[in-house]
Amino acid sequence: MFQKAMEKVQRFGGAMYTPVLLLTFAGIMVGFSTVFQNPMIMGSLAEPGTNWLKFWVTIRAGADAVMKQLPFLFLIGLPIGLAKKENARCCLEAFVLYMTFNLFIGSILTNWGDVFGVDFSAQVGGVSGLAMIGGIKTLDTGMVGALIVSGIVVWLHNRYFDTSLPEWLGVFRGSSFICAIGFFMMLVVSFVFCMIWPQIQHVIATFQYFMKETGSLGVGVYAFCERILIPTGLHHFIYSPFLYDAAAVEGGIRAYWADHLIEFSQVTVPLKDVFPGGGFSLFGMTKVFAPIGIALAFYTTAKPEKKKDVMALMIPAVLTGMFAGITEPLEFTFLFIAPPLFLVHALLAAVMNAVTYSVGVVGEFSSGLLNWLPLNWLPLGAHQWPMYVKQVIVGLIFSGLWFITFRTLILKFDFKTPGREDEDKVKLISKKEYKALKGQKNAFSVDQQKAAAFLKGLGGADNVLEVNNCATRLRVSVKNAGLVADDGYFSGAGAHGVVRRGTALQVVVGLSVPQVRSAFEEYIRDGLPAGILGQEMEKNAGGEAVTGEKGRIFSPQTGRVVSIEEVPDEVFSKKHLGDGIAVIPDGDLVVSPVAGEVMFVAETCHAYAIRTDGGAELIVHIGLDTVHLKGSGFRPMVQQGERVKVGTPLCQVDRQVVNPDGGTFYTPVVITNSKALRFMKVYTGDAVAGETCVVEYEI
Repeated sequence: MFQKAMEKVQRFGGAMYTPVLLLTFAGIMVGFSTVFQNPMIMGSLAEPGTNWLKFWVTIRAGADAVMKQLPFLFLIGLPIGLAKKENARCCLEAFVLYMTFNLFIGSILTNWGDVFGVDFSAQVGGVSGLAMIGGIKTLDTGMVGALIVSGIVVWLHNRYFDTSLPEWLGVFRGSSFICAIGFFMMLVVSFVFCMIWPQIQHVIATFQYFMKETGSLGVGVYAFCERILIPTGLHHFIYSPFLYDAAAVEGGIRAYWADHLIEFSQVTVPLKDVFPGGGFSLFGMTKVFAPIGIALAFYTTAKPEKKKDVMALMIPAVLTGMFAGITEPLEFTFLFIAPPLFLVHALLAAVMNAVTYSVGVVGEFSSGLLNWLPLNWLPLGAHQWPMYVKQVIVGLIFSGLWFITFRTLILKFDFKTPGREDEDKVKLISKKEYKALKGQKNAFSVDQQKAAAFLKGLGGADNVLEVNNCATRLRVSVKNAGLVADDGYFSGAGAHGVVRRGTALQVVVGLSVPQVRSAFEEYIRDGLPAGILGQEMEKNAGGEAVTGEKGRIFSPQTGRVVSIEEVPDEVFSKKHLGDGIAVIPDGDLVVSPVAGEVMFVAETCHAYAIRTDGGAELIVHIGLDTVHLKGSGFRPMVQQGERVKVGTPLCQVDRQVVNPDGGTFYTPVVITNSKALRFMKVYTGDAVAGETCVVEYEI
């Protein structure tokens, strides 16, 4: 239950990122237009009545299309990420029902506002709790109202869009049916909002007061939560209410800052006195100054022969973080290798934000330098330059702390950060390296080949239930997590890492994730085109891809090896599960017949699935009808996800429990993807566990 809930929450957080991406350009245009309207910077050009000023007022008006319609952005953005089909129609349904929701609220409060404790005759804005949304006077439900309505619509759409209706009601199928159901639901939802939202507004105001009163402590805790939750995708829920809703200031920090930028540019007193809520957008400090120290730590601790490679990999990652404010490709390189470093990273971010706020720095610093320059430094630099000097000094000091702390921990605990790895798996992979690694000499782009490789590693199209993405990660729900390849496979295919939570997976792709997702969905729908996984790959008679890898399988138990056809169970002897061998054991210990990853351990502990790094998939099945023992007589010695070598103990068997009558006992070893083999040779006879080769194969 919790697993499924977390999966849905993560998908929700990822979908929220879609509208956020639109804010970057709009924010930059608001910033530049404000700079060019400031007479203190532009002089007489920006005098009232000049065509220059009129032009930039017009530019600012266009940029406000995004800033002043944030609820609509999130309303429409959610269906884009979460609707399972016909996303565009779901967006239309969300818009219609959101307008219905607000019109219901307006009418209810016009007629019964006093019953709900709302003075609906008051002017919108301020402390009235009212707003104009799409030309409708209504409760100011902000982003929350839009997301709740949009979430309801997405649920209705996914559940009822394809509902069959009688022929005479055919006109109401599809979107019309969703809007008809939603009409009555919105009546109920709007009534509930009229009852509870005024009280929620009071709680928000109280929370805002508390956060402001806690000062630097509140800013630090906020920054820590925003950073530490990045791997879960839940960090959106920390910063969004502050940046885009009323947790800190009315309308959210970004919109409020843009609306008051000219006013702030003329302030001569400390800006913190005028805009204390600006401390809750300081988490961009981490994006600008942390990458410097982290990259230097990686470079100085790298092996001498790998320093140039590390520099080539780190420079674009650092610049992306500093200028665009997207740090996940860099952060994920050490999150998966050394989680303690990520905890330290979040703690340093919290302390830096608290210190920065305590020395009086505030503003709209939620992103990178492309956000800082036009929205802060340029328009406010004339009066606030001492504050910005302090900001840079604090930031560079903490860059040094990141460097010293990371370098010390990397050397002390021998973390395999980029340039220190024993193998070439754990690193950022450049386009050139990826092509060399996969032998790509065909017409497919790197993004297309990554998408194909990821789809294969996730168990194929039939194993994928849902897919969406955030800024850097491909988020996928699968039917069977046991069919998903190990982390090394994905690293070799160009991923920066994999986050696994049961059937919910996140493949860390980087900034090209929209292109990878597009190709990924195309291949789910239409199948993989020939040659996409590399021209050196062939097809066997069954149409499955083959790699040319040769391997050996060793006996899992000491005893006598027989052909799989001799097993007195048609599931095995008829090779329904695949080809293989069986052991009639002399002993009680079962060991791994190959090196690879344990993909599955049966709840009854009688069966173990292992995938080799080359792609062969095996099941070691102890006994023929032992599932009914419900685990009795089996002592497992490995867990799912564990790496094993040939001879690693898998299970200790109590023969008196599992085979009380003393009859012939079989342990089949089945290659479940044996159809992909182009060569297989079986050796029967006496065998020693973990020492005697029983199968040679080529896949």
